[in-house]
Amino acid sequence: MDKIFINNLVARGIIGINDWEREKPQEIRINIILFADLIKAGELDDISKSINYKTVAKKTIALAETAQRYTVEALASDIAKLCLNEPGVLKVRVCVEKPGAVRFSESVGVEIERSN
Repeated sequence: MDKIFINNLVARGIIGINDWEREKPQEIRINIILFADLIKAGELDDISKSINYKTVAKKTIALAETAQRYTVEALASDIAKLCLNEPGVLKVRVCVEKPGAVRFSESVGVEIERSN
């Protein structure tokens, strides 16, 4: 199966369980791998036979910036559903991270995989 990836997409949104996390948007880092059959897109050099990663990225940022989820698990699940609704996506892997959320770590997060 072929893959399209979006690495280190950054959004700013409300995410977290603590009161201070709900007060102002914080950085959310998102990585997405879309699994699809890209044979026709490669043979025909035709974007309509592929998945438009720019569209997926824009939708993902809009979702992350408005969802106001308590957990990274819930946001990752929301993003996975969004991706699976894109025509041609057979499976998706989503990683959502909160940079600086835990002292002495670069980031913490979750990675999930879902399929149609």
